[in-house]
Amino acid sequence: MSLPEIVSRERWRTAREELLAKEKAVTRARDELSAERRGLPMVEIAEEYVFDGGDGKATLLDLFDGRPQLVVHHFMFAPEWEAGCRGCSAFLDQVGHLAHLKARGTSFVVVSRAPFPRILPFKARMGWMLPWYSSHDNGFNHDFEVTQEQSGQFVERSGLSCFLRDGDRVFHTYSTHGRGLDGLGSATSLLDLTALGRQEGWEEPKGRASGLGAPAGGAPVRYHDEYEF
Repeated sequence: MSLPEIVSRERWRTAREELLAKEKAVTRARDELSAERRGLPMVEIAEEYVFDGGDGKATLLDLFDGRPQLVVHHFMFAPEWEAGCRGCSAFLDQVGHLAHLKARGTSFVVVSRAPFPRILPFKARMGWMLPWYSSHDNGFNHDFEVTQEQSGQFVERSGLSCFLRDGDRVFHTYSTHGRGLDGLGSATSLLDLTALGRQEGWEEPKGRASGLGAPAGGAPVRYHDEYEF
């Protein structure tokens, strides 16, 4: 196995400072990309999708749970599968406590095409408490291009989609698939995909969260059991 070169502390510090300059450049570029993402136009959702969940039937608007934003994880779980996708499962294992998203007016849910009774035992096996819904009886997966027909067969792919609501109107703002999920899972990484972002003062465009029910200026970070919803 090839290991890193062994050097003195002084040479290590020099090399580290050179790399740090590049890391800071990537951070600035990522912030600029997130701002550009927040500048994307949005599409109003006219379809009345109805999902199956733990509390019965739910519309796409219901999935917001009263918050301005919604992030949907398109989890690969076809109706005929006995268990969900391993890669999607590894991603969900990395999603942090949802309180930090909720404090910033953002709900997170999982949606799969498998019938809800098939999802339940797998969810229990994995020990997840995340809200999970079945799109088995609607065209949600097809419309958001995570279930595609190829050579007469349906093919699943993973993804994330972000939605924004204004009253009872729901808008699609962003989607990413496959490698686009690499490095995501933390609250800040998911918020960076949304139209309202982290809702912090340094973000562009300014004042994006005003009037949409999101916390003014962003909610201060707290222990997850200290937030008040």
